[in-house]
Amino acid sequence: MNKYNLAIVTLVLGIILTSFSYQKVTTIYLIGDSTVANYALEDDYDNKRYPLVGWGQVFQPFFVTDSLKLVEHLLGKVEHVKIDDRAKGGRSTRTFFQEGRWSAIYKTLQKGDVVMMQFGHNDGAENYPERYVNIDGYKEFLRLFINQTRERGALPILLTPVARNYPWKEGKLHNVHGAYPQAVKDVAIEMDVKLIDLNELSMTHFSAKGQDYVTKNYFMNFPAGQFRAYPDGQQDNTHFQVAGGKAIAQLVFDAMKGL
Repeated sequence: MNKYNLAIVTLVLGIILTSFSYQKVTTIYLIGDSTVANYALEDDYDNKRYPLVGWGQVFQPFFVTDSLKLVEHLLGKVEHVKIDDRAKGGRSTRTFFQEGRWSAIYKTLQKGDVVMMQFGHNDGAENYPERYVNIDGYKEFLRLFINQTRERGALPILLTPVARNYPWKEGKLHNVHGAYPQAVKDVAIEMDVKLIDLNELSMTHFSAKGQDYVTKNYFMNFPAGQFRAYPDGQQDNTHFQVAGGKAIAQLVFDAMKGL
């Protein structure tokens, strides 16, 4: 190969490598509790936990090439989105921070990434002092996550806690989280942060579907023998089956389109 041909080959390779380097991958970090978590990351998921899912576990399929255009106003022109679900069952804002889970994310955050944060189920658990966080503390930890996300040039998005399957009154599902959803809204206004009111969206969606349908198809309620991981059956109106997780993930993605 003469010097001229070598120069051409080098130039072409350089162009190819440069084009790959400009393929932007945006990471969306999910932080929160069991209702967001990815249980498929656990050992022997099919035998030990299925059909339990958090909505974050089924969020990645919404970010295909065509759908990225629908959230371009949030993410910019990106070719790939990676969902990095760091949510963990039983965690409140405080314990998520104390265990170093937030620190691990902060160290890897890149400019243009997104952090979606949905806490509240465990913050409000006064009967579990090891995880409980009062309203003032809840707001303060949210502020910390927001400020440090922005320090990295990433985008924070707040979510109010997703509804549980109670209390139902006259065919309509009502708020079970007390003042915590409003606290998220207050912080969103105070700090000018984008907000998805998932508590309200999920209550409205569940109410439209009806209590019987939601109880049987969305939440972890089923008889003995139906699933290998739950030989005695299950009665759980907090955590989702696959259909419930997908329904919530759809609500979140649709809300992102409208932010």
